[in-house]
Amino acid sequence: MKIVLINTSDKKGGAAIACYRLMKALQAIGSDAKMLVRDKQREDQDVISFSCSPFQKLKNFIRFIWERFIIFFNNGFSRKNLFSVSLADTGTNLSGHPLVKEADIIHLHWFNQGALSLKDIRALIKTEKPVVWTLHDMWALTGICHYSGTCAKFKEICNNCYFLRFPSDKDSSYKTFVKKKGLYKKGEIQFVACSNWLKETGKNSSLLSGQKIISIPNPINTKVFRPLDKTACRKMFCLPTEKKIILFGAMKVNDERKGLHYLEHALQLLICEKPFTPDKTEIMIFGAMENNFPGLSGFVIHSMNFIKDTTKLIQLYNAADIYITSSLEDNLPNTIMEALACGVPCIGFNTGGISEMIDHKENGYLADYKSAQDLAKGIAWCLEEADLNKLSENARRKVLENYQEEYIAEKYLALYKELNK
Repeated sequence: MKIVLINTSDKKGGAAIACYRLMKALQAIGSDAKMLVRDKQREDQDVISFSCSPFQKLKNFIRFIWERFIIFFNNGFSRKNLFSVSLADTGTNLSGHPLVKEADIIHLHWFNQGALSLKDIRALIKTEKPVVWTLHDMWALTGICHYSGTCAKFKEICNNCYFLRFPSDKDSSYKTFVKKKGLYKKGEIQFVACSNWLKETGKNSSLLSGQKIISIPNPINTKVFRPLDKTACRKMFCLPTEKKIILFGAMKVNDERKGLHYLEHALQLLICEKPFTPDKTEIMIFGAMENNFPGLSGFVIHSMNFIKDTTKLIQLYNAADIYITSSLEDNLPNTIMEALACGVPCIGFNTGGISEMIDHKENGYLADYKSAQDLAKGIAWCLEEADLNKLSENARRKVLENYQEEYIAEKYLALYKELNK
């Protein structure tokens, strides 16, 4: 069975990483899987770009700029929320691509920012090959936003979108919502949510109501992401071996959705508590960042920036005592899965797919949503009261039992076979 997995990129973003890992997982169990992307960054012959020639690259760059410009224009030339929404009104028709023609299964992942349009998805459906679409965020079940925040209009119909500067009854969210409704109406797409949270949310969307939707998590290679000697890893980053190390990371650290200000508030609360002294604790932060974190004053901060090398990333996780995500909206974060696989207990808010990954006081701490006070309580509990070795064992077990790549690949293979009957 030949599977083509389609994503905008093979490396940039959580969906790209998850898609690539799935391709490798499928290959590991003997499947003929290849990845078709616009933006290729990896040196892997099984990843093929549909934007190879200078002319194709120019066209696709123009498509990307055009879609962003339309959003920019509709927002009154404001950059706010420029990448919080996508229109999918321009892209590349891949129905005639050799990989698509050869494939038995077309597996869509994240294709926004001018890679594929809704019209291009219709062309793929018309090939009459089974189409699977893995949802890495909420975009498939809303009008234009990737995460809806407090808005629940997607349950009926999107319009008057608060991500737009000039919302109206028939704004871009409404128009795109109607287009998606037409695309989905024949039920020709098998939707897969990466978390049970997104699956249930999808069922509540009028777009996906009555559609075929199941939940299969993303995979991870547990032979690659694994526990290492903590002391040795700390020495690699010139970190103290006698102190507690807190790790925080995100692709864009200052993204409002990642909730860094809640972590900053939580740590300031801890400074006020006598049992918790900042001179015994240091903080590592990795990812693209814009400032020096004045909200974390009082702590020694190690800014690691964006880490591209997987080996270095694994060593970074293993150097930490705990990993914290203060994300306000997330599907199934790769960072939590990676940390757990390395045996690092995790702390996060009780929201989205995070609630399915962190088992409260078993492999970390699940804090009350948007409560800096409870986040602080969780940090203190993990570092001062809990048995970190036991939490670490449970963290590793969670991944081995739920997310290791062979297990996930077999689930997808069973789905492919069912659809290809």
